[in-house]
Amino acid sequence: MKKRFVSIALMMAMSASMIACSSNADAPADTTAAGTEAAADTEGEAGEETGEKELITVGYAQVGAESDWRTANTESFKSTFTEENGYKLIFDDAQQKQENQIKAIRSFIQQDVDYIVVAPVVETGWETVLEEAKEAGIPVILSDRQMQVSDDSLYECWVGGNFIKEGETCGNWLADYLEAQGRGEEDINIVTIQGTIGASAQIGRTEGFGNILEQHSNWHMLDMQSGDFTQAKGQEVMESFLKSYDDIDVVVCENDNSAFGAIDAIKAAGKTCGPDGDIIVVGFDSVKAAFESMIAGDMNATFECNPLHGPRVAEIIQKLEAGEEVEKIQYVDESYFDTSMDLETILETRAY
Repeated sequence: MKKRFVSIALMMAMSASMIACSSNADAPADTTAAGTEAAADTEGEAGEETGEKELITVGYAQVGAESDWRTANTESFKSTFTEENGYKLIFDDAQQKQENQIKAIRSFIQQDVDYIVVAPVVETGWETVLEEAKEAGIPVILSDRQMQVSDDSLYECWVGGNFIKEGETCGNWLADYLEAQGRGEEDINIVTIQGTIGASAQIGRTEGFGNILEQHSNWHMLDMQSGDFTQAKGQEVMESFLKSYDDIDVVVCENDNSAFGAIDAIKAAGKTCGPDGDIIVVGFDSVKAAFESMIAGDMNATFECNPLHGPRVAEIIQKLEAGEEVEKIQYVDESYFDTSMDLETILETRAY
């Protein structure tokens, strides 16, 4: 923020000094109309150069491209942080590796960006690099996933979904759904395909669903394994579950893509899923493909995690530029969707 204005001021001061020295040494200042016009032209060119430097440079260290949700999240940033909107975006895909994100953040610091945005792969192990950013005077904004740090002044704020609430919403939906099916008192066997272990979404959704699980003594969590938020790993984990357990009633998938993999595994095993099938399948994120899966009768419900963080982060940056304070935790609006709804109509208006 301030460093850009200081640099501009120094540049203008140095330019003025050089002009003054040149004028004193060579000739009196030109006070003719032509001289005035030439000076105006020079000032216009300098203004154009200054305008280019006033673009706000944002470095974004993205997790990767492991899911449809992540693709939509990336596009939200790329479409928001454009030169037309007054920004220069430096984007880095970490390919789901924390070490790559740390390298990216250090690269952003070396490039002297104005702001750093991070969607952290996992919650821990960030303090050293955040201290480096703070020492360089570069504000850090967290998107989607959170970080565990001993000093929360190392970042300005966090923008994302309420993952615990998402998990609880899923659990409450399942309780209502089973009750409506006349299975409220029945023993229910559940497996969970978790996200990347240590990621905020995985931690929150597991905890939230667990909170509701504890309220139902007839619900039995048979197993939980990580599917890394990917379709391929989700299919692999579900194949393992089906070999280990004969009577699975529900599979909770901590994102939609792992749910798609689970559905593939269920069908390959000769079983059925969805509202009319053997196994209830639920996911998180609410991407367009999840709506298509529900319409096809394969998936029962999806719990929204809004990926469109770009505009909210831009709003935060503008407040910081104006010297305003921002709230430390900023949740995005979220809902859920199931096969009882008019999904085709809803899908027509979905942005992701």
